[in-house]
This record gives sequence, C-alpha cells and structure tokens, in this order.
Amino acid sequence: MLQPLFYPESIAVLGASRTPGKVGHDIIANLLASGYGGRIIPVNPAASEVLGLPCLREIKQAEQKTDLCIIALPSALVLEAVRACLDAQAGAITVISSGFKETGVEGAELEHRIAELCQSHKVPLLGPNCLGLINTENRMNASFASRMPQPGCISVISQSGAICTALLDLAAARHTGIAKMVSIGNKADLNEGDLLIALAGDAQTKVIIAYLEDITCGDEFVKAATEASSKKPVIILKSGTTVAGQKAASSHTGVLAGAEIAYGAAFMRSGVIRADNFEALADYGALFAMQPLPKGKRVLIITNAGGPGTMAADAVEKSGMTVATLDRNTASALRQKLPLAASIGNPIDVLGDAEPDRYVAALEAAQEDEAVDAVIVILTPQAMTKPAETARAIAGCHKGDKPVVVAFMGGADVMPGREELVAAGLPDYPSPERAVAALKAMVEYAAWRKRPPRMVARFPVNRRRVERIITRRQRTNRLQIGEVKAKSILQAYGFQIPQGYLASNVGEAMEIAERIGYPVAMKIVSPDIIHKSDLGGVRLNVTSSEAVADAYDLMMLRISQRAPEAWIEGIYVEKMLSRGLEVIIGMSRDPQFGPMLMFGLGGIFVEVMKDVTFYLAPITNEEAIQMLMSTRSYEILKGKRGHKGVDLAGIANGLQRISQLTTDFPQIAELDINPFIVGESGTEPVVADARMTLQAPGVTR
Repeated sequence: MLQPLFYPESIAVLGASRTPGKVGHDIIANLLASGYGGRIIPVNPAASEVLGLPCLREIKQAEQKTDLCIIALPSALVLEAVRACLDAQAGAITVISSGFKETGVEGAELEHRIAELCQSHKVPLLGPNCLGLINTENRMNASFASRMPQPGCISVISQSGAICTALLDLAAARHTGIAKMVSIGNKADLNEGDLLIALAGDAQTKVIIAYLEDITCGDEFVKAATEASSKKPVIILKSGTTVAGQKAASSHTGVLAGAEIAYGAAFMRSGVIRADNFEALADYGALFAMQPLPKGKRVLIITNAGGPGTMAADAVEKSGMTVATLDRNTASALRQKLPLAASIGNPIDVLGDAEPDRYVAALEAAQEDEAVDAVIVILTPQAMTKPAETARAIAGCHKGDKPVVVAFMGGADVMPGREELVAAGLPDYPSPERAVAALKAMVEYAAWRKRPPRMVARFPVNRRRVERIITRRQRTNRLQIGEVKAKSILQAYGFQIPQGYLASNVGEAMEIAERIGYPVAMKIVSPDIIHKSDLGGVRLNVTSSEAVADAYDLMMLRISQRAPEAWIEGIYVEKMLSRGLEVIIGMSRDPQFGPMLMFGLGGIFVEVMKDVTFYLAPITNEEAIQMLMSTRSYEILKGKRGHKGVDLAGIANGLQRISQLTTDFPQIAELDINPFIVGESGTEPVVADARMTLQAPGVTR
C-alpha cells in the first residue's frame, strides 16, 4: 500500500517555487541534492522551469501516472489540488501545507474533507502540516529538512517536524545512519499504526523510533505496535500525558487512572520501549541499532576508576538488573593478566594508568564468561589514558554476541575516543547512568520477546443476569451501581460474595441478622451515596439483635442529617468476613485504550502511597501475576519474616474475572472491589464491598 510513498518512480511537487527558502523550492532542491533517480515534476502555473526542470501548469498535463504528489500550497488551495492529483491517478499524496485542524474548526473540516476524498480513492495521504519524508535506500529527500542523513538502520516516525530535524542533526553529529524518516503531522489519514506496520516489514529498518503527541486509535495502535515489536524494537517518546483523562471519576481506580497511566499500560502490553525524554530516545535507538540483544540481565562493569564503577553498579542494581559474578576460572585467568592492585570483581577496576591492553583483557574475559550477559566499559581521562587507542582496542576485541555499552566520561580529552567508538559501531554515553538506562531498556525488551504466547482464560459465567441489571439501569439512567447490585453482578462472574440481604425496616434487619448468624455488617444502600463510611453509613461486628436495632436507627438518623436529599433503599445486612489482607482490584475505561485493570493493597497503600499497578484488559494469568509483582508491596503479599503470604492465585483469578466482565460489557465505565479480602494460600478471596459506574446510554468504548 505504501510503495508509492516510499519508493516512487516519479514525484510531482504542486507549489514548486523558484524562490530559495520557500517550501516548494526547497523540496525540489532536496530531491536533486539527495540524488533521487526518479522523475521530478514541478507544478506551478506561473513558472516555466524550477531549478532547471521543466514546470507544468497543472498536474493533469503529466504524460504518465505520478506515483507521489507533494502539495505545498496555501491551505485554501489544497482541496482542489488533491482532487487534481486523484484525477491524475496519483499513487500517494503528501500535504506539506499547514492551516488545518491545528488552526480551529474550519481548518479541521477542510482536513476531514481532504482525508475522506483520499480514502474514497484508496490513495494514502501523509499529513497535512508535515515536514515530508526521507528514504535513504533510494536517496529520496522528499521533505524540506535541510539535511540528508547517511544510510542506516534506524527509521523515524514523528508527529513533530522539529523533532525530525533535531534527530537528523543529532544523527549527523553521532555519525548514525537513518533508513527512513516520516513526518506524520496532523495524521488526517496515515497514522502511527500504519507506519509501524509498514516499517515492521521494511528490510532496511532494524529499529523504529517515534515521537508522538497523541494516538489516533488505541485498539489499532496496540495491535500494530505489538506486531512491529515482535519483529524489531519500537522506541517511543510520548508527550502530553500529564492531564488526567478521567476528571469526573468516582472510584479509586478512576481517580488514579489517567492519560499517563493509560499510555504506559498500552506500551507495556505491546512491547513498546518507552523513552522518557529526547536524550533517551536517541540513546536507546543507538544501542538497539548497534548491539545484539542480551540473553539475560547480568551485567559486568569494567572501569579505570573506582567512583564511576560504583556509580554504574548502583545504577545497575536500582534498575532491576544484576551485577554479575565472574566465574571462578575467569577471575583466576584475569588475575594473571592484570596488576596486583587491580580489582578482579565487579566492577573490574583496571586502574587509572590502564593501557588499552588491560581493557582488552577484561573485555575478552567478560565475553567468554557464561555468567555475563552484557558489559559496560567506563573510561575517565587520566594523564596516562589513551582514549582513541583504547576505543580502537575495545572495538577490535568485541565479538558481537553480547551487548557492549561504553561510557567515556568527560569532554575534550575523550572526544577522540568517542569518534573511534562511533566509527566502530559501539554506542557511547557520557555517563554510566545513561549507559545503564539504555541497557535496561534492551534487557526488558529482550525479556518481552521471550514471553510465552498470550492465552486469555474464559470462565463460565452468568451473562444473562448481568445483561438484565445493566439494561435496566441504563434504561432508567441510574448509572451508579451500589454495593448490592454490584455484588450480584460479580457473583454472576464467579466471585465469592458474603451472605447478605437488603432490609427496608428494623424488623427485617433483625430477622436477617438472626438468619445469617452473628456477627454481621450493616451498610446504607443509596444510589446517591458513594462513600458510605464518610457519612456514618457503615457498622461492623454487630453481635446481637438489640445492637442491630440500635445501629439501624442510628444510621438512618445520621444519613437523614448528613445527606437529607439522598434516596435510601434500605440497609444491607451481611455476614461479617473472616480476617484477611485487604486489597483493591478495579477497572477504569480509558477513552483510547479501553478497560484498564488496577491492583493495589487497600488502606494507606492506595490512599496515600498510591502503590498501584495498571494493565490493559484482557489479561492472561501470567500478566495478572506480573501486576502483583510490579507493586512495591509485593513482599507483603508473598509473606516475610514469619508472616504467611496470601493466596496470590486467588487475586490473579479475580483480576482475570474482572477482565472478562469488563470486556464482555463495554457499558461498564468504572468498577471497584474495595476491599477484596484475601486469606492464606488455598482460601478463596471474598468481595467485602463493590461499586460500579455505567456509561451513559448509547455510549460505549
């Protein structure tokens, strides 16, 4: 589909100009300067030639079909220009022009009409409001970027033309090659998902890096990114994620969820490597382009100074990777090659007066040792240090089967060494921390590539009961589902619910308590009251008939005083639960990516520490367990220092059942089970309290 865009045999530029500095001039100049070998067709009714090329008055005058039409005209003329290109059977269209949805409603409408026109003709449209594209394989600079990069294996997708030019400039400074660069602009038609699929199948592209400000369609993006990540690394810098997407959320899950969380969950699911800043985007891209994936996370550090070595070891440990332990035979052999004062451990300190041969000895030993998966080499400038010679020596002994990351610390003195490293295809970083961060990204991606096939379990459930409750609630526009009906829904999906019934008067409450047995819990039931405890609407451990009567009267009095407008359905009388660990599991439906599952410990852990984790539904059992492991409180769940752990499998099962419920019913906007009482291994967790919020009728995600 994108062949005419990336590999056109002819390119027409509508809005070609004879004036240097104008976009229509610079695109043709770039096509000529880059050595593009196809036909270049300037189109301008006021010119007979542009840069020595014969100029057409209209695109319909072209004698042959044009593969790619680039439009660089004022926005008011673009719609007619697109029609003319389609009439001339263009294979693809790029609209460089600005003045579309970024300017307001009228511009957005114009952009929509252009996109619809191209889609109706099945002609891909890039832009508008974009820089253009570059393909070094066919020497095509079809953009107004000032620089044509050298050929390489990194391809770039960017929503910002300025980020494109910054990356091109940085690539030139680092002598890093580019395969393809695509500025997607407003994404009226072609978006990041389309480009990910195209570049995933591109033989010249080894690594994809992208800068995105928004994502057009969450579901399609996750599918495209997963497919691309399964073939090659996809590194994305995503901006604009600080504004929470669920401002009106009423549940704990909804309050904690937001745009930042949603994108993180989507990237985790699809194997995308997330760069937190521009430096990281470039750092990660260079490492993935130049080095093989590691087999594990055991890292060896080689340094000529103790301080930087310690910095690197700290960074490795904090990252979740492991400071490798050298094999005894490796250490013994290395001791014969290094001075007695050298440290043969990890870090390996080859001392400040190290000649290149000491680095070679240490690196060769590390590459041979099966207990080492990756190596970080650090050099600091001492009076006797030889950065260029050391860099050449390191490059010369690098076998290429394990990633080697280099940190030449300093400035002018180590610059000759950095240039040698770049020339040899070894990534260099100015600090150990940046080297470790890049290596961590590589280790995590390698682990993702080894993940088992995703198998989402399906549980036998009672969908009919849930359909009846949700349909009735949406029909009457009662979108808040309180504890009683929420528990009924959860019971239909296999959750264990304590025995309990709704009482509409004191007598019924006493009769229910006698029937189910003491102690009991009593909770106010009202669609207008979300946080029952805050208004005195909960009593626990009620142990007698008299206490039930007193609690009923007191709760009704308090609610009438504190929420006089609330409609009270009654008081729910429920069997008290056995003691256990309180956790919270829930779901918040993101407008882009759909249901996001949440897990965390209850109480202070969720209220104050916000120690929670999110994952996109549907999830597998392995992913549910990973959710538990990714919290800081996981050690409490496992049990430690004489305290028994809880039933992790039961929590994972609950998360998977919520996953099934919320994918089965897109009408559910938010869901909280809080608390979810979990006992020791082998016991079944119990829903102590729950609530849900439905989408408005006719609104689903």
